[in-house]
Amino acid sequence: MAAVATCGTGVGSTGSIVAATSKNNVTSFQRKGPRASGTDSGCSRLVSIAGTRPSVRNGQLLVSTGLPALDQLLGGGLAVGTVLLIEEDKYNIYSSLLFKYFLAEGIINGHTLLVASAKEDPADILQELPAPLLDDNYKKDFDEDVCNHQTPDSNIKMKIAWRYQLLPKIESGPVSSSRFGHYYDASKRMPQELIEASKWHGFFFPEKLSSTLNIEPCSLTHGYRKLLQFIQKVIYEEGFDGSNPQKKQKNILRIGIQNLGSPLWGDDICCTENCDNSHSLTKFLYVLRGLLRTSLSACIITMPTHLIQSKAIIARVTNLSDTVVGLESFIGSERETNPLYKDYHGLIHIRQIPRLNNLIYDVSDVKDLAFKLKRKLFTIERLHLPPDLSDTVSRSSKQDLAESSKLLGPGCGMMAGGKQHLDF
Repeated sequence: MAAVATCGTGVGSTGSIVAATSKNNVTSFQRKGPRASGTDSGCSRLVSIAGTRPSVRNGQLLVSTGLPALDQLLGGGLAVGTVLLIEEDKYNIYSSLLFKYFLAEGIINGHTLLVASAKEDPADILQELPAPLLDDNYKKDFDEDVCNHQTPDSNIKMKIAWRYQLLPKIESGPVSSSRFGHYYDASKRMPQELIEASKWHGFFFPEKLSSTLNIEPCSLTHGYRKLLQFIQKVIYEEGFDGSNPQKKQKNILRIGIQNLGSPLWGDDICCTENCDNSHSLTKFLYVLRGLLRTSLSACIITMPTHLIQSKAIIARVTNLSDTVVGLESFIGSERETNPLYKDYHGLIHIRQIPRLNNLIYDVSDVKDLAFKLKRKLFTIERLHLPPDLSDTVSRSSKQDLAESSKLLGPGCGMMAGGKQHLDF
């Protein structure tokens, strides 16, 4: 029987190929011409870009957000050509950390960065990126709190917390590593030599303002219009759109926009409900998505949605984003001192997950997610509420426990009367 070579050959077909190979390594179905030696070039075209992998669901090219736990919640990673919207927490502490994880992952994989901000200089943001965890540092960081450094290697596994043993080992060479997703040490800064070796573009809005500002007949604010022109220029001039292909190996453009929609960008949606520029932000996102869809780029945007006065604008912004993740911090709220949430620093909400090439989006089934910032790591876990905290918990706290279990879903136990799928 004649074998047929395809891009998706399995284990059985691979064995037949080896069996049919002669001593001269020539098979009976080998193609003639210059393409014979590159039969796998079409299959490996997507995965040839460093720091990317194809989705197992739809084959879409994915990049890591810099947080492996978040990648898993989003279906494997952030799809190239899409927008990830981070709804900022109240004091913009944890959302800025996710923003820096995204940029740090780009530096580790050699991706090109485009950092835009109206608050901080992009050069200063890069100086605050977390350092990657290497094999030696990874083992040292997790062992120093639970075991003695002089403990024999045979006894180390017995003294490390079980949840740390489940974490995958970190590659020793982060710059040239093909590993998808890395872990970072929030207490240390990225080495200066890695930042200097990376390629990045900065957009600092106060520097783009001129004293003689020419007002053009456009519905976009001056900041949004300048930012779109800057992004478009980088995409077209460096070949990320495909019209002017990149001369060297293909690369990914990671775009990070900080505090979009805040008054610092010249927008007034956070100041009043009936604002004059109500459609400026939505038009910016519409044009931005058009640029991303036809380019090798991925974008993360942090936005203070808790300050936006109009719920209609929030709904339009959500619909114009591909992936939406909200952060709810316990700082300044009653939950900060509530013993029910003592092990966590806030909640994370997966608002929507993109269903590419469709008009609708997916909604995550996991509702009970919480995050906490340890001494070095930012972790996302299922929220496990204690069944009872004896007499030390007040009646109001126990009532809060019952209400929380109703809102969070089946993951935290439905003992408080929450409805299940089979309930009528």
